[in-house]
Amino acid sequence: MAQVRHETILFSGHVQGVGFRYATMQVAREFEVAGHVRNLLDGRVEVDVEGAPGEIDAFVAAVEERMHGYVRKTERSGGMREARFSGFAIV
Repeated sequence: MAQVRHETILFSGHVQGVGFRYATMQVAREFEVAGHVRNLLDGRVEVDVEGAPGEIDAFVAAVEERMHGYVRKTERSGGMREARFSGFAIV
């Protein structure tokens, strides 16, 4: 299988209870990315996403723009791996 960029992105701020996961899923449809979004118990939202590096960068920027005012901090980590996701979902 081909290697793709994988990132785990943690959004913090006022990101739960404001439609963040649904908005993230809608934004994901605009880009060639796959993965999922979920709420964490500590109040953050976690996005696991894979795709081309440029697509991921544009996706994250679009989520931050769409949810401007709610996101206080974005933490990103990742690397290359084989593709594991198909589509984008809320989990």
